[in-house]
Amino acid sequence: MLDILLARAKQGHRTGAYPDAQPTLPERLRGALRVLPDRCPSGCRACVEACPTAAIDIVPGGPRLDAGRCLFCTDCTSACPSGALEHTQEYRLSARSREELVYTREYEVKKAALDERLRKLFGRSLKLRQVSAGGCNGCELDVNVLGTIVFDLGRFGIQVVASPRHADGLLITGPVSKNMELALQKTYDAVPDPKIVIACGACAISGGPYAGHPEVLGGASAVVPVDLVIPGCPPHPYTILDGLLRMLGRIEERTTTKR
Repeated sequence: MLDILLARAKQGHRTGAYPDAQPTLPERLRGALRVLPDRCPSGCRACVEACPTAAIDIVPGGPRLDAGRCLFCTDCTSACPSGALEHTQEYRLSARSREELVYTREYEVKKAALDERLRKLFGRSLKLRQVSAGGCNGCELDVNVLGTIVFDLGRFGIQVVASPRHADGLLITGPVSKNMELALQKTYDAVPDPKIVIACGACAISGGPYAGHPEVLGGASAVVPVDLVIPGCPPHPYTILDGLLRMLGRIEERTTTKR
């Protein structure tokens, strides 16, 4: 027992201080893409052709990016001959609507808070039922990580529960395969009103790499209404945590990526 206590004392405090302090992120984190239009050669479509999910289009002024489709791979940045696209360390990616994820230069951090009535209901205690609707288990693993000592999701009053009847909403991952359509609908119906739905990851937002496949529906919004979208493939745990806290009104500032 003494050895255990000594080891614990040496380890110190391991729970992150977020949101009171900015998180420590890995140097190789691929956050939101930034467009440098002055470097974009006229007529070049290398990034569009390289993107595996059609997350990039060329519009007057340069590339237009869709963070809801983006897999945060390096195909576009590697294909660009002039370095007009680059990954930043911007991890704060959540938004209330799919349309807010489309941008042309810098990804602007969104205010994603629920309306006042729902914030009063769920602000102190939010129970979520996680539904894997055909996912690869990447997003599911990062949701699970939020329960570890580093993130300690429970300190914010947020818990993942086993039954939709005990939940305030759903956290959906995966592109929603046809085999999961009925299961997702029944799970949604089992959650008492009022309820919220969170689409976590590119698959749940847009279908991700499976978009257009005849056996998938292209994301959660094809079956249920979505209140919050959290981009990523998979989203970093801090991206998910930030989105949940913004949704509950715990983080209010609105800033623009300057990294």
